[in-house]
Amino acid sequence: MEKYFILTIQKIILALRCNTRNLSVQSVYSSNTCKKIKFLTMKNQLLSCLAIATLSVLVISCGKSKSSQKSASNGQLMGVAYSAKQSPNKPYGMVHVPQGTFHMGPSDEDVNYAFTARNRQVSISGFWMDVTEITNSEYKQFVFWVRDSIAATILAYKDAKTGNLDQKKMAGIWKEKNVYEKLGQMMMAPDDRILGRMEIDPDKLIYLEEYVDYKAAAYRKPNEPRSKYIIKNPVKIYPDTLVWVRDFSYSYNEPMSVRYFAHPAFANYPVVGVNWKQATAFCNWRTRYLNTFLESKNYATESSFRLPTEAEWEYAARGGRSQSMFPWGNYYLRNRKGCLMANFKPGRGNYPEDGGFYTVRADAYWPNDFGLYNMAGNVAEWTGSLYYEGGYNFAHDLNPDIRYNAKDSDPPRMKRKVIRGGSWKDVGYFLQTSTRAYEYQDTSKSYVGFRCVIDLPPMMRKR
Repeated sequence: MEKYFILTIQKIILALRCNTRNLSVQSVYSSNTCKKIKFLTMKNQLLSCLAIATLSVLVISCGKSKSSQKSASNGQLMGVAYSAKQSPNKPYGMVHVPQGTFHMGPSDEDVNYAFTARNRQVSISGFWMDVTEITNSEYKQFVFWVRDSIAATILAYKDAKTGNLDQKKMAGIWKEKNVYEKLGQMMMAPDDRILGRMEIDPDKLIYLEEYVDYKAAAYRKPNEPRSKYIIKNPVKIYPDTLVWVRDFSYSYNEPMSVRYFAHPAFANYPVVGVNWKQATAFCNWRTRYLNTFLESKNYATESSFRLPTEAEWEYAARGGRSQSMFPWGNYYLRNRKGCLMANFKPGRGNYPEDGGFYTVRADAYWPNDFGLYNMAGNVAEWTGSLYYEGGYNFAHDLNPDIRYNAKDSDPPRMKRKVIRGGSWKDVGYFLQTSTRAYEYQDTSKSYVGFRCVIDLPPMMRKR
């Protein structure tokens, strides 16, 4: 069919050329040149229209023949077309970490004799990971979305057709007159105001996180309602800016509390003061934000953003160097020129020696071989895994993970979550790719941030 289609096009073009040549010759020997030229122009226009119509018929007929062949499959299994198409765009600000196998655990001797990370071989499927830790600017987008959504709900800015919040009206909320008076229930109480300024109460910025507990649903009994496995958690999402004061006794860090999340100079620095629950709420919102856009463009929705598992994080941090102590290799924290390779606590406390006093930009220093920045130092990072000392002994060797979403009523031991990578205030030992540490899921720190991963096919990397 395609060969016939091409030959037909060639015949039409040849016919046009021949007719034009013949008409041109006739017009040379004509006494009434103007009339011949006009006739030639009209003739060419008619022939062009005829060619376009012929091509249209051929295209339609080809399409009909294919569809008719598919519909008239003579009882054969032909498959069906999906109603939504796959998005051609790779996730912005992420890189693909290919599938592979590595030795998880210490690449050097266990100097602490803690025996919490025994070396073993595991396999990891591919995934996409944020190039840097989530920055203040990126997390602020989440905060603003929650703020605007709550404000639009109070002002009843809903789309009459869909019943959802009207995005156009939401964009202009804060330009309206007396908007703070209209949103009084979001504002600080009069006694909490400084110099009488009306400010939004951070405790009122609550995001309703919704997701399906697949672990529990895997053991679902017949005819059980899905609602039994849908988790809904209201989460206060504003970062705790007071961590800079609370984390360090007898230390002056008040300027960081006031400016770190609010000032544009720190826009590209990693967000801190975010606990594990807030980090997972951010991942949930990011999934919702992306899929809402994809649905509006008739693209298929994608899998969820999430925190990496402990094994995924270590595999990504190694950058393909299975037996190396650090993301850049063995054995030292400096390169051959004497430059420090990460932001941490050098020596006995020479904090500015590595170029940063507290945190540094999320894209500072050199990336590892996967293209990931600051997988060692700057801020430690939340993972999705529960911290259990003997977990390496019984976790599976295929995408190993130990997960438990602790309730508020659970004992503190069950609220420990693995953090990895070390931070700006840690010594070099915590920068090793195999070093394990933990923090409690409801606790925020000035030295713990996070980055997201998502499970997507690697073919998106080529676009």
